[in-house]
Amino acid sequence: MTRKKRRFDAPVAAEPAADTAAKPRYQDPFQQKVGRSIEEAGKLLEGKGRNILYGLAAIVVLALIVGIVMTWSGRSNAQAQTALGKAIVTSQSAVTDQAPPAGSTERTFKTQRERAEAAIAEFEMVRNTYGGSVGEKAKYFIAVNRLTLDRQAGIAELEALAKTGGEVGSLSKFALAQAKATDGVFDQAASLYQELAASSDPIVAKETINFELAKIYEKQGKKAEAVTALFDLVKAATEAKDLDGKAVPLSSTAQNAKTKLQELDAEKAKELPEPPPAAGSPFGL
Repeated sequence: MTRKKRRFDAPVAAEPAADTAAKPRYQDPFQQKVGRSIEEAGKLLEGKGRNILYGLAAIVVLALIVGIVMTWSGRSNAQAQTALGKAIVTSQSAVTDQAPPAGSTERTFKTQRERAEAAIAEFEMVRNTYGGSVGEKAKYFIAVNRLTLDRQAGIAELEALAKTGGEVGSLSKFALAQAKATDGVFDQAASLYQELAASSDPIVAKETINFELAKIYEKQGKKAEAVTALFDLVKAATEAKDLDGKAVPLSSTAQNAKTKLQELDAEKAKELPEPPPAAGSPFGL
């Protein structure tokens, strides 16, 4: 089976934590040349593994957001790109009681609520000023941030956006599923993940969706369904080939799914095909 590399094959957000003083590593990513602004932000944020925390629900991981921005960067004018990117940086600013170091231009906030309020104001400016496709993306970020200020209002906004289709619709549906899961509404969360998994292009990596769905099954007490979902996920990942016919290394999501499968059903895990040998080994030249 040939598998193309997905744009948003990202780890899944963990349960939200309290306001943290952890300081992001990005440094004024929006610099000088507007056409380079989003790309620079992606480089500086890439690999940090920080979750985007919005109040009671952790909705979308940082790697996913960076991927979204990179994908959208070529589809709208430079000013709109930069405004959207700056709003995203605001939404990712550190939450801390400590002032930034002398000479730093990074914004900090004392609470997640203050950060969400500031981010929403910037995203609303983008929506109202530029409209179009960038405005639609801004609506998505507004809804996700709204969860911190008014959870029910944020969920209502995500529900409306999830019906619009396209990239924003898929991302909103994924965010809505995670919010429902966090709230313990597992039947609705499972239904949303199933819809995404059945989509031909759900934007979010199918491995991520199916892993989340397996976790919902486990919480519902549906162990058999969880085991099947995990087994199918890992089996497909193990057998995947790139466009040159070479084996594709397991993603972090697939690795985590394999570990979870071994925990739930060690005997079923033994039925998985052996992973391909690493390149350069005696059997994997």
